[in-house]
Amino acid sequence: MDIVDTAVQAGQFQTLATALQAAGLVDALKGEGPFTVFAPTDEAFTRLPQGVLDDLLKPENKAALSGVLTYHVVSGKVLSTDLKEGNVITLDGGAVIVDFEGQGVKINDANVVQADITADNGVIHVIDKVLLPAEAP
Repeated sequence: MDIVDTAVQAGQFQTLATALQAAGLVDALKGEGPFTVFAPTDEAFTRLPQGVLDDLLKPENKAALSGVLTYHVVSGKVLSTDLKEGNVITLDGGAVIVDFEGQGVKINDANVVQADITADNGVIHVIDKVLLPAEAP
């Protein structure tokens, strides 16, 4: 199964799946890859400021939504054992900061709560917060 199917089957990424569809990114993430996705849970999306998700899901904000979502994706299959501290360039051209904190790993200010969910075309690391690039709402 590819990254999208793996995420949908996991059951905790329905909002992410809806957003990927709204942004027109499903086919891209079903592609050959490989990709590493820092995937926010449905609960993580509920922590966004009120109205942000609804605004991003509007058709006129498709480019902004795409930017937010590609900020969660890194080219290549990067397992937790391959993660290095420091900046990592995302598909949107920005960078996230990987930080090892105690026994855990942070991506910007999100905690990795489950690592290394493998798919045919990459890997998913579950995070507890939606990452917003600097230019996002």
